[in-house]
Amino acid sequence: MAPGGLKFVPEHPPIEPGRVLRHFTVAVFVVHAGRVLLHFHRKLGKWLPPGGHIEDDELPDEAAVREVLEETGIRARLVGGRGLPIEEPRQLVVPAGIQVENIYAGHQHVDLVYFALPDPDDVQAAEVDPRLAESDQVGWYAADEMASLGADAEIQAWVRRALDALSTTC
Repeated sequence: MAPGGLKFVPEHPPIEPGRVLRHFTVAVFVVHAGRVLLHFHRKLGKWLPPGGHIEDDELPDEAAVREVLEETGIRARLVGGRGLPIEEPRQLVVPAGIQVENIYAGHQHVDLVYFALPDPDDVQAAEVDPRLAESDQVGWYAADEMASLGADAEIQAWVRRALDALSTTC
């Protein structure tokens, strides 16, 4: 045990042979004025959309909105349909995609990918304020800037798809 009763967890906890540890995560491509919101992930050393783990007490769409706000300071409104047009049971926003990412041997992220727009009820919705963001490098980028940022092929493909899907709504 560490001081204060905290327990240190190894960066890559041991996994029993033949088993896979899966975490559910979200990634959110926020589109505004023909550009996509990205931040520089210090730990991974690359430009990514806002995102992260879904907390135990959260629904996926709640996690998506929270992660965008925490990492960028932008209030986002998810774009997507719902399963049924009914009140109960509650219908969640359907993600644009779901993918499985291999993080390391025996550990995967089941990543729910969402598209979003800046919240129109927030007067300064599209303004990045570094004081409100976890990331110190946040900005709006066009599809043709992805290669110069070093974005990998998967991120570039999602950026193009998000821009195509939301180009008439922003």
